[in-house]
Amino acid sequence: MIPLLHDFTDETVLVFGGGSVGARKARRFAREAEVVVVSPAFADADFGGAERVREAPDADEVADWLDRAEPALVVAATDDGGLNAAVEAAADERGVLVNRTDVQGERDPGSVVVPATVRDDPVTVAVATGGESPALSKHLRERLADEIEGAGAMAELTADLRRELKGDGVPPEDRRAAVRAVARSDAVWKALDSGASNPRQRANDVVADVTGDPT
Repeated sequence: MIPLLHDFTDETVLVFGGGSVGARKARRFAREAEVVVVSPAFADADFGGAERVREAPDADEVADWLDRAEPALVVAATDDGGLNAAVEAAADERGVLVNRTDVQGERDPGSVVVPATVRDDPVTVAVATGGESPALSKHLRERLADEIEGAGAMAELTADLRRELKGDGVPPEDRRAAVRAVARSDAVWKALDSGASNPRQRANDVVADVTGDPT
């Protein structure tokens, strides 16, 4: 499986299943997509503001839900394997991405595994085990959280530098070398982390060392 980032802005994610797994999936997508959760009952859990529809569709009625909602992604998170299979089949017939939560390992084409993610906007790091070990994904996510602290600020800083160097007519090869040097600079990372000194000045010093011209 190839990891991709998908923009769900103004898209619908349709979740079948109102248990703890369905709630977790709803929370995961509600920050960006319109999420609809269909279930005969709902766990006492946070669904992230998703719309909850109290109905119990059978396997024959699943397709109608997909046709009405026109989702970009369907999540099969019920405790009924047959119903989950029907959700997967209906999604496959319509070319809709599907995440089936009761299947581990080998997946059908079009299947989606939702990775564990760590964010320091605009940086996102995702960890997946192909659905084999969610516990390991969670553990690695927790370890990575400390590793990427400050990465968001570094991304914004290097993006600004890249734009400015391009605007100043710095040759592409020198521009790439300068931005790489800033991203790898312990002094810049330390300045971003401590807040005690100006990280932009530290970055300018690194750029000057690479290009021979102050930024």
